[in-house]
Amino acid sequence: MTALSTDYTSASSSRPVSFADAGVPAPLVAALAASGITVPFPIQAATLPDALAGRDILGRGQTGSGKTLGFSIPLVARLADGYTSACRPRGLVLVPTRELAGQVKAVLAPLAKAAGLSVVTVYGGVPQKPQVAGLRDRADIVVACPGRLADLIEQGHCHLGDVEISVLDEADHMADLGFLPIVRRLLDMTPPDGQRMLFSATLDRAVDVLARRFMHRPAHHDIGLAEAPAAMTHHLLSVAPADRVAVVTALVGGSGRSLVFARTKHAARRLARQLTTAGIPSAELHGDLSQGARERNLASFAAGVVRVIVATDVAARGIHVDGIDLVIHADPPAEHKAYLHRSGRTARAGAAGTVITLQTQAQTSDVRALMRKAAVVPLTATVTPGSALLRSIAGEPVGPVTLPVIRPTAIVAAPATGHGAAALSSGFRGRRRR
Repeated sequence: MTALSTDYTSASSSRPVSFADAGVPAPLVAALAASGITVPFPIQAATLPDALAGRDILGRGQTGSGKTLGFSIPLVARLADGYTSACRPRGLVLVPTRELAGQVKAVLAPLAKAAGLSVVTVYGGVPQKPQVAGLRDRADIVVACPGRLADLIEQGHCHLGDVEISVLDEADHMADLGFLPIVRRLLDMTPPDGQRMLFSATLDRAVDVLARRFMHRPAHHDIGLAEAPAAMTHHLLSVAPADRVAVVTALVGGSGRSLVFARTKHAARRLARQLTTAGIPSAELHGDLSQGARERNLASFAAGVVRVIVATDVAARGIHVDGIDLVIHADPPAEHKAYLHRSGRTARAGAAGTVITLQTQAQTSDVRALMRKAAVVPLTATVTPGSALLRSIAGEPVGPVTLPVIRPTAIVAAPATGHGAAALSSGFRGRRRR
């Protein structure tokens, strides 16, 4: 991180204690209060004065720290007075995944409504027609994944020449996914004198390159180290390969809500079905699902219809569900940033949470290095499916749940009458009336 410290202005030590103190307009303060949000989180308190003043912002905070509101409030406040032309948005938020796009819009929408602005999401995997319609309807703010937005621009459906404020959310993940060339191309289409804000859980060299190219003396706000929050309890459990599924089943068998990570789409699908067969209804979330299926599964998890969701890393940045009790790495991630992003689905906003990593003997060396880089000292144990430790982590087991089988309702035909009755009853083949 030292490469970032020399050219950027540090945050002021005097931070506001309320949204009004930070300069947030009264209509937005009221909209926040209506959602039960009355006190800014540290990253919001740190960044809002500079962002509302129009400065470029480089902000780092852990997942669940409130980064989305940190850019949403100034984005809406500064665009509130202005005119948007068709297909020429004035606000742009770039995100790496479809799930994150939807959740950023969910945060933005109440604020935008209070300010008389509109928001549209743009991402692949769904028909583009509704997205194009939203742009033509003079959407003020576009929340977009880079690939689909670039496609719409090439087709002439969107132009970025009027963008006043650009936001990059989870820029490090966009770098990991190989989106940076497209991101640079999109930012080059925006006016160079516009405000730019970059928020991320980690700020590495690739993000540093973006900041130096597109930001003008940004205010650098670094809230929290790139390590797991203290509210998390970390367990590292050694298991025999043959026991892995049974151990996961025991861990998710309690009444809490669990997010399980698998390495591949196939492994996620198989594990979700194994858990469901064991009486623990589970949803799956991975790239092979259609956008509609992903949204339905995530909604079922958020609503408590299922207590368990099994996901690949596609969900690490896209799930924002309150009250996740357990994050289970059924397959350890490849590197420490992925561990922190996965684990950040629990212990959000100061709440407590438990993170469990399963390892086999062959994975011991790699997992030890991963934990060291993540600055995590886990509680270690060797377990079998019947170990008492699993019960103490998961709580009392909930009885097996069998999902109801929905059978088609029998359709009873009403007695036929009239000309049609003759046709049905006697094979009538008369001429059709004209």
